[in-house]
Amino acid sequence: MTTTATRTANVADVRPASRWLAAIVLPIGPAAVAVLRYVLPYDTTDDAATITAKTIGAQGRMSAVLWLGFIAVLTLVPAAFAVGRLTRRRAPRLTVIALFLLVPGYLSLGWLAAEDQIVWSGAQAGVNADQITRLAEAMHPSGEVAAAFFVLGHVLGTILIGVAMWRARVVARWAAIAVIVSQPIHFMAAVVVPNHTLDLVGWGLQAVGFAAAGWAILHLADDEWDLPPALPVGA
Repeated sequence: MTTTATRTANVADVRPASRWLAAIVLPIGPAAVAVLRYVLPYDTTDDAATITAKTIGAQGRMSAVLWLGFIAVLTLVPAAFAVGRLTRRRAPRLTVIALFLLVPGYLSLGWLAAEDQIVWSGAQAGVNADQITRLAEAMHPSGEVAAAFFVLGHVLGTILIGVAMWRARVVARWAAIAVIVSQPIHFMAAVVVPNHTLDLVGWGLQAVGFAAAGWAILHLADDEWDLPPALPVGA
């Protein structure tokens, strides 16, 4: 008769692969946004007419921004869950609050990219600049809500997940500090004193800190990362 232990041993253990996947995904989203913010042809504080004019004059750069945004939308939420899994045992409350902010914030990024899609598509189609501007200004009010979710969620959430990394002692102190200061730097560079190079530094620090979290995940034992596989109840 086959024992339960023997049958359980035959269930595929994907924990090593999932650790590698998490480590690879972690820095991709922040790195993509870092480059996006650097090559963005306009400033966040520009009005719709200025954004339209700058996009029309730099359509190649704007195309790169859209591709980088697509990469970020695909990877930022998985990265948040990966770093949260790393910190949750030793800083559970901070981790839960951070993810509660980060996940909705990151999910809102796709909605914000819709305006850039409209402006770039209009420029590509040769639509009059005034008409493109009118379209951009006529975006649904949910876009403003999405912007609020994104700004509050990713700035506060990143600070808290950095503090969780610090308190959980799962990465070197410098890596936790890099994550904590990354989004205040981004906010300063995007809203207060527009500076694309400083914005690259801000998001780049998060990418470096998340890469350090990925390195820590690779060095975890499988049992520290997740529960072992088990047969379904009744199998």
